[in-house]
Formats: sequence, structure tokens, C-alpha cells
Amino acid sequence: MNNKLIKAYILDCFLWSYSIIVLHMILFDRIIQGLSESNFSWHTVVIEVLVGIVVASILFFIKDFSVGRLSTGVIKPDYENSWWQKAYVYLSIFYVTITLITGFLISQVSMREFFSQQGLKGAYRIFMALAHPNFRIFEVTMFAAIETIYMALIATVIAIPAAFILSFFAARNLTRAHWFFQAIYVFLRICMNLTRSIEPLVWAIILSVWVGIGPFSGMLALMVNSVASLIKLYSEQIETIDQGPVEAMVATGAHPIQVIWYGVVPQIIMPFLSYTIYRWDTNVRMATIIGLVGGGGVGTLLMQYQMLAKWNEVGLIVVVIAFIVWAMDYASAKIREALK
Repeated sequence: MNNKLIKAYILDCFLWSYSIIVLHMILFDRIIQGLSESNFSWHTVVIEVLVGIVVASILFFIKDFSVGRLSTGVIKPDYENSWWQKAYVYLSIFYVTITLITGFLISQVSMREFFSQQGLKGAYRIFMALAHPNFRIFEVTMFAAIETIYMALIATVIAIPAAFILSFFAARNLTRAHWFFQAIYVFLRICMNLTRSIEPLVWAIILSVWVGIGPFSGMLALMVNSVASLIKLYSEQIETIDQGPVEAMVATGAHPIQVIWYGVVPQIIMPFLSYTIYRWDTNVRMATIIGLVGGGGVGTLLMQYQMLAKWNEVGLIVVVIAFIVWAMDYASAKIREALK
């Protein structure tokens, strides 16, 4: 219970500090004062956080005024009384409301600009050009599209064995027996989360500086992201296996490798195939975006014509990309259907 109380208190402190910072820096500065950007100051932020902690400390022990106590299960929802009689309901609505308002302000949502005459004319001009693709670059576009497909294929093929092996060390149920494997588990999870937190687009920028602009950097970017993503998918599937066969083999004195090969692999092979096919399908779609930063393939061609404002050529490339995505989605669905 003490642990829950600490988590509830920390959550309340965060929510109230967040609310005060948002009300001052976003709503007050931008709406009341009409500033285009908030005047950021660490000194002000620290004071507002301290005020939030004080407010949370006062309201934490008042019944129904703590969202943290409700969220962590310290107190149970009162279903006997009507919902509008509970203070934490209004607090939750308050948090959600200021978050949405802040999101609209930071995103600079403007329906006036969206429906402006100049903007609509520009959009109409581009859409008309896209609707009349230039087929004179069809051969070049198809070659770039084939390059994109092979980039995604090789990235997936290289990622599969690495992810397959490492996923067993990233599964909690297989590594909790020994401290050494637990350390490997923690290390792999940290590396996997860090790698996945960096988008393939950023990896492509980094690797294009490393190995040069072209398909190789794009393939490496997809491969790095694929390894991390597949390890997550594979390891989570391993953690859901039936432990009965594994425990039975361990009880008979089977070698750990035999336990994994005969007790774990048969339960995960079909989901692994499904995840792998889905990853290849994802890599094909991401490969078109990777090309925008010099990762090769049809994305690079799209970027070149877009920078030259040749919208008829862009229209053809968009049609080809759409066809590739549709074909890959159809093929992957058929393969998954055949594997069932």
C-alpha cells in the first residue's frame, strides 16, 4: 500500500505541476497576452513545479480530490453516487481539456488558413498535376521501385537471424533463472528501446553520412530498426508460451538448448513467420520514406522531382508507390492466410 501511495502522490504532483505550467506558458501567454511563443524560463518552471507539489500535497489527503490515488488503485471508484458528485471526475476533465487546448495551440490549427483562397488554389494546382502523371519517366520510376523492394527484402533477411537469436535473451520467462541472463535481458531491452526510439528516417541520415548516400544506407537503416522491432515482437511472443512443456523438459534434465528447440520453438514458429512477413511489408512502405533523406530507391526520386516542383512526375511516382504498397499488402495477406 505504501508503494501505491508513493506512486499516487508522484502522479498527483506531476499532474498539478503540468497543469500550472500549461496554464501559464500556453493559455496565459498565448491566449490572454497574445504572444506567438511563450517566454520560457527555468526559474519560472521550477517555481511552478514547487507550487504544483504544494497544491498536490494539500489535496492528496482530501477525499475524491486525488486522481493519482484513483489511478493507482489506492481508492476504488464509488459506484453508489452519481459521477458528477466526485471531484476527481472534474479534475480529470480539467486535465484532458487543457491538454487538448494546448495541443491545438501548439499545432497552430487554423481553419482560416486551411480554407484560404490562396491555399485552395495552390492545392488544386498540385492535385490536378498529380492526377495527370507524366509516363515518360515510367522506366526510371519502376527501376527505383524495384530497388526499394530489394532494399526492404535484404534488410528483413539480415534482421531475421539476429532478432531470432537475441529474442530468446530478451524474454523474461527464459532469463529469470540466472543473474547473468537477467543482466543480458536488461541490457538488450535498453538497447532495443533506444534503437526503436530513433526513427528509421534518422538512422538513414546518420548512416548516409557513415557509408554515403544510396541504397546501402537505406537498407542499413531499415535493418537496424527491423532488428529492434522484431526482437520486441518475438520476445513478447516467447513470454506468452505455455510453460508446461518447458517445465517438463527441465524436470527430465534436458539441456537448455534442447528445452528451447523442442519446448519453445514449436510454439512460436507460426507467430514468428507472421511477424516476419508483416515486417517486410512495413519495410517496403518505410523504404519509400527513407529515400527522402538519400536512402536510395523511389523515395529519392520522389524528393528530386518534388524539389523541382515537377508535380506531374511526382504524380506518377505516387501512383507507383501506391501500387507497390497495395501489391505488398495483398501478397502478405495471402501468405498469412496460407500459413494458417
